[in-house]
Amino acid sequence: MLTKNPTICFAHVAYQLQAQFLPRESGLDCFQVRDRESLAARLHEADVLVVSGLWGNDLLDLAPKLKFIQSIGAGTDQFDRAALAERGVRLASASGVNARAVSEHAMALVLAMARRLPEARDNQHRKQWRGMIGDLSRREDELGGKTMIIVGIGRIGGRLAQLAKAFDMHVIGFRQHPGAGGNGADEVHGLADLAAHLPRADFVVLTCPLTAETTNLIDAAALAAMKPSAFLINAARGRCVDEAALAVALAAGTVAGAGIDVTWEEPLGADSPLWKLESAFITPHTAGETRRYEDNVLDILMENLARLGRGDVELFNQVV
Repeated sequence: MLTKNPTICFAHVAYQLQAQFLPRESGLDCFQVRDRESLAARLHEADVLVVSGLWGNDLLDLAPKLKFIQSIGAGTDQFDRAALAERGVRLASASGVNARAVSEHAMALVLAMARRLPEARDNQHRKQWRGMIGDLSRREDELGGKTMIIVGIGRIGGRLAQLAKAFDMHVIGFRQHPGAGGNGADEVHGLADLAAHLPRADFVVLTCPLTAETTNLIDAAALAAMKPSAFLINAARGRCVDEAALAVALAAGTVAGAGIDVTWEEPLGADSPLWKLESAFITPHTAGETRRYEDNVLDILMENLARLGRGDVELFNQVV
């Protein structure tokens, strides 16, 4: 259970968490840090930590008062769960906080690929007015009747399925436990069956968490199984895709294109071949960022603070 008046540390390089928290007039003490050094210097003051990318497990030794960590993002693979449990530190994710944002971004990437918007932007920079195209394979396309595979048919994937269905697409969902339901998809299968269904897809969209099972899930063999006219959209984690294999497939034209929001290393290295491939459209891990993101995280934080204050056993999005 938390103390009656816990001190909250908001730790993020850019998000305006403290600024959005103060108008809620909770009466709780809080402070904001913007870098790892400041976090290390002041972590001893915190009972509650709201953090994601600035976290390192070595910081636990600097946090004698810490009782609860609210992750700012849905992913929590950066936290040593066993070490947190040993020290009695609870952890909750922000799973679902950006379900609308990420699903909308993924759909935007799908539309960008279908409507050849990156090419149009490039032509604008060149002041080039493209003429009409006789080659059907090179024209913009419609989404109605196309098939979308969604790998990770949870909150984000389920929302994406709704959007795809609004465009009259056929949706095939994949998840670790298909018995949990299709969440709006027309079909649902286990991840082990993905390879058999890849040739059916016009769009393969990743919205899954990074696990041992999904690391390099889209490798050279998976890319080879896709139709040459198909597109890959990655709004999950960079390490779900073998980037080297993807670059080779895009350069060879064995897949039509890729909308990429996440990469193995971020920022993407200047020497990556993906930068120069016209069939690759890269956004800098912005799928989850909206003007409402901070408030969405704070809603989860406040719910969990209330539960901890009551001594509840279960947290919202509990991890530890």
